[in-house]
Amino acid sequence: MFSIRFRLLAEQTRLIVLGLVAMLVLMSCAFQPKYSEDWVSLAEHNEQPNWFQDAKLGIYFHWGVYSVPAYGSEWYPRHMHFPNEPDGLHHLKKYGHPSEFGYHDFVPMFKAEHFNAEQWADLFLKAVAKFAGPVAEHHDGFSMWASKVTPWNVKNMGPERDITGELAEALRKRDMKLITTFHHARNLQRSEKLGEETWNSHYPYFENIPPSSDDPKLKYLYGNIPENEWLESIWFGKLKEVVDSYQPDIIWFDSWLDEIPESYRLKFCAYYLNEAARWGKEVVIVRKQDDLPLDVSVDDLEKSRKNRLEKKSWMTDETVSTGSWCYTEDLKIKSPHDVLHVLIDIVSKNGVLLLNVSPKADGSIPEDQQNVLLKMGEWLSQYGESIYGTRPWYIYGEGPTKEPEGHFENHEAFLKIKYSKKDIRYTTKGETIYATFLGKPDIGSEVLLTSFAKGQLPEAIHIHAVTIPGAEVDVHWQQNDAGLKVEIPNAVMDEMAVVLKIETY
Repeated sequence: MFSIRFRLLAEQTRLIVLGLVAMLVLMSCAFQPKYSEDWVSLAEHNEQPNWFQDAKLGIYFHWGVYSVPAYGSEWYPRHMHFPNEPDGLHHLKKYGHPSEFGYHDFVPMFKAEHFNAEQWADLFLKAVAKFAGPVAEHHDGFSMWASKVTPWNVKNMGPERDITGELAEALRKRDMKLITTFHHARNLQRSEKLGEETWNSHYPYFENIPPSSDDPKLKYLYGNIPENEWLESIWFGKLKEVVDSYQPDIIWFDSWLDEIPESYRLKFCAYYLNEAARWGKEVVIVRKQDDLPLDVSVDDLEKSRKNRLEKKSWMTDETVSTGSWCYTEDLKIKSPHDVLHVLIDIVSKNGVLLLNVSPKADGSIPEDQQNVLLKMGEWLSQYGESIYGTRPWYIYGEGPTKEPEGHFENHEAFLKIKYSKKDIRYTTKGETIYATFLGKPDIGSEVLLTSFAKGQLPEAIHIHAVTIPGAEVDVHWQQNDAGLKVEIPNAVMDEMAVVLKIETY
């Protein structure tokens, strides 16, 4: 009897093992990598999926240990080491010499005690953002997720909470997508000797300050690690960890990605895109420079934007403030209509806006910044059909205001731009054309939209209705060879921007 039972047990065990082996074989076949580590293979992925082109607005935030001093900007971790610069003088006066009070000494002060992922996600939802997420890691080496790669992370230190994990869960409950941004290519200590100042290293390498310390723990924060080890374990390791743990829909890179060897850029792209294929998701990679091919990634412009219509989707990262990206005690906040106008202009040219907010170290978002998001959200809730899911028309718009050429180097010129009711931006959806005035046109005035002129249009169009969304009034209009003439009706219209919905057949 025992022998029979033993044979039955052995046979059951054999069948279980065979089943497991078969399952593993099937899984290995099912998850064969779709992309290899070369640009030709990676270019087969759709770098601008429809959901991204439809989204138009995302929100992220510069928030971390650098929010504690609340002085200067998010570059405080670097500038505090230079005694002749304002940040260095401030640090010396308030905290002492960096050799006595280093950047790592701010970490216990970053408590995020008022951070509430549900409240933040609700705010972003009210702003009608379609995706949101953190600066996962800035140049400073402190990770805003629960990391096993580095001890310097929000789960182990400071807040002792998984900020990225909590927010990702809250966003997805609201059908919003997750973006994580990475600025850590600059964190590696690239100086070759003490006393050397290297611009492409975030931390200076002077004697007797923490960035040059041999302390094995401090090295993880200050990037004082051999390059080959850093590239594999830190730069790629952190990206892999976030991909595996949170499955972000967008990964965005700041400048200095050109400092990362091409082999590692290929390695990351292949890993992320293969994992996304395994998840069954279309994901987006955004880069700021010419560091990744545009048939693999989306182009991003910092605090600037295109002055022409683009065939491919692109992105601008912009902030609600006129200065620092992170919270500072003297931060000046833009008006809601200025930020809304930037969004409308970007969308008309086939772009997407990634808008930054600047929370305080305690995890609260200041009321003046919330007001910008909420006011924009009110407008977008009523007129969002002219933004979300739209595509460009044959021309982005008309009017006197023209953006300069260039990128971040011209950001001061972009900051000075003020649109008016004479500036009009176009978008389309199906047979509908939206004309958005960047201001409120005068009631009773006649406006001629010359983009509809017979000699301008690439093909003839026939209009059968012109309305203002939400306004139950007749709009008198006439289409002729000179364009579309519209009489602005006596209706309740938003002071920030007014939309005409032009239906054609």
